[in-house]
Amino acid sequence: MPTHRRTFTGLPEEVSRARHWARDILGNHPHADDAALIVTELGANAITHTASATSTFTLAIDQAAGTVTITVTDAGGATTHPRIEHPDTSAQHGRGLEVVAACAAKVVIHHTENHGHTVTAELRPVA
Repeated sequence: MPTHRRTFTGLPEEVSRARHWARDILGNHPHADDAALIVTELGANAITHTASATSTFTLAIDQAAGTVTITVTDAGGATTHPRIEHPDTSAQHGRGLEVVAACAAKVVIHHTENHGHTVTAELRPVA
């Protein structure tokens, strides 16, 4: 199947729209629930930690041979880069990408100076 791509504004309600859009694309795919969670986490990170809050973020979903790949690109402008953390139990933040990594078989994080961050999560076929 082709890659589906859509740009969302940086408003909190757009994260919900992105999640619903992903569910519409994936239908009853075995990874639909995990994909919805990943879209929520990555979209929320984009509008919380980057210039996407006053701009946009882009979501791409690709399905090939049972694998679902979810990619979110933010608008940049952050002073930090996304990374998978393992906070202690008293920490109030820092678990989002850890949750994504727990759902996905593979997570890749890219940063470019002019185009922000791109986080890709790959969900492999269900055995």
